[in-house]
Amino acid sequence: AQGLEAMVRERTGLVLDPYFSGTKVRWLLDNVASLRHDAEAGKVCFGTVDSFLIWRLSGGKAHTSDVSNASRTLLFSLETLQFDEDLLDALKVPRAVLPEVVPSAGVVARTAGLSFLPDGVPIAGVAGDQQAALFGQTCFAAGQSKCTYGTGAFLLVNTGPVIARSRHGLLSTVAWKVQDQTCYAIEGSAFIAGAAVQWLRDGLGLIRKAAEVEALAASVPDSGGVVFVPALAGLGAPYWRPDARGAVFGISRGTTAAHLARAVLDGIAFEVADLVDAMGKDLGSAVAELRVDGGACANNLLMQMQADVAGIPVVRPQNVETTAMGAAMLAGLGVGLWDLALLSQMVAIDRVFSPSTSEAERGRLVRGYRDAVRRVIS
Repeated sequence: AQGLEAMVRERTGLVLDPYFSGTKVRWLLDNVASLRHDAEAGKVCFGTVDSFLIWRLSGGKAHTSDVSNASRTLLFSLETLQFDEDLLDALKVPRAVLPEVVPSAGVVARTAGLSFLPDGVPIAGVAGDQQAALFGQTCFAAGQSKCTYGTGAFLLVNTGPVIARSRHGLLSTVAWKVQDQTCYAIEGSAFIAGAAVQWLRDGLGLIRKAAEVEALAASVPDSGGVVFVPALAGLGAPYWRPDARGAVFGISRGTTAAHLARAVLDGIAFEVADLVDAMGKDLGSAVAELRVDGGACANNLLMQMQADVAGIPVVRPQNVETTAMGAAMLAGLGVGLWDLALLSQMVAIDRVFSPSTSEAERGRLVRGYRDAVRRVIS
């Protein structure tokens, strides 16, 4: 990474990490026999999953990617909204293998040659998972934020037309491009969220179904001093330590399955609170509220914990599948079915979780978690 990391950060808003796809395509080109030769001969196409889907849906007629997905490749300039020649040269990726970059809303191709759809259906909404969720939560104004709780947890805040450069371990990204207007965001990614509950179920056998974790954790008033660091696949933002591993601290003879379940939910809430804190520092003002979505946000105990340790209201919509909602909104916008003003009225609120912990108690809990993280990464 000699000298490359600073250029990657400045041009793409990302960190040089195997989480992103540019280093992966470089590895493939270097290690798969004849692949580089075929790529330079124009026989290979590379792209993120949107490129693959559009290629297949269009019968191989369109090799495209929207700006939000392209901005996650380590190869894309946030300022020019094009693949960057210096980064392509540094990673030795031929421009010819990469897709055409298109807006997030607008007809980019039409279906062709499919058994399950007629020819000619417009493909008009394209966005990365988390950017689609931000759009689906109608976070259209600068400063509005959301967190998606799935296998991992992903927090994004809209920064409007401004490329906000993180100084606290977060990423800058394109949120979407709609009607010639580009919107940017800051993102914090935690690799493990719902996957920690899956570990309780599949790895330890403490629960039979993921939904059972809430009742088990709620059967005790707190974690009994147990602290869980959810680094089961390394630590993402704001630490970026892929070598870190998960840890459980504070186990005693009195520790039960319920305490461990509670500590796991605590750990998820703490890692998101770390992202909220870093985001506030980057923005220069505290995040006002956190809109949430994804399967794990159905857990009321987790959402209340999140409000308590982040110190801000947590707002859950009735439809928590907002990634799909955002993609559908972009598609409808792309074919002229609606406008942003109408979309802003489409999200109904299910519940608001307000902080119930004192500032002193919140500080004590957060300090305990961060001390555990320091022990993991030291």
